[in-house]
Amino acid sequence: MEKLSWQWMAEYEANLTRRFNRVGRYPVVLVAFRRISRLGDGVFWYTLMIAMYLFQGATAVPVVLQMLAAGLSATLIYKWLKHKTLRPRPHQQFGNIYCLTAPLDRFSFPSGHTLHAVTFTLVAVYYYPLLAWLLVPFTMAVAASRLVLGLHYPTDVLAGALLGATVAALSFVVF
Repeated sequence: MEKLSWQWMAEYEANLTRRFNRVGRYPVVLVAFRRISRLGDGVFWYTLMIAMYLFQGATAVPVVLQMLAAGLSATLIYKWLKHKTLRPRPHQQFGNIYCLTAPLDRFSFPSGHTLHAVTFTLVAVYYYPLLAWLLVPFTMAVAASRLVLGLHYPTDVLAGALLGATVAALSFVVF
């Protein structure tokens, strides 16, 4: 009986991913989510850290260092989990889910883009709450881009968000 419930969940998740993925087939949506996804590769976050330093000077250094340390920790966790779980990407398992951009690696679980976006957002917003208006919607768009582009399942994105929140919380204990 347990096997049937997992099969049902897998099919439900694939159907949900398919729905998000269909939206990405509209050219305007595709271009927007590809750009958001590429910014989520790191360009946006590194630019943010540089801007923090330029505008806040030495007071931003501890924040930037915390973001870098949390980001490195997130990367290590992400890479370890990817190679332990070996979950294929949705477009590899289902012919009607299309990969709409080149993935950075082979496996799906967890979403590293979401993990990093949540980690960086929580750390930055803790110290600079006024950045929430920019960072929260951007983080949500990065998470959605992973589904729209056919790169991740919803549970990959959810796991990435939960891991990102955990890494950020632990970074406050360390720093």
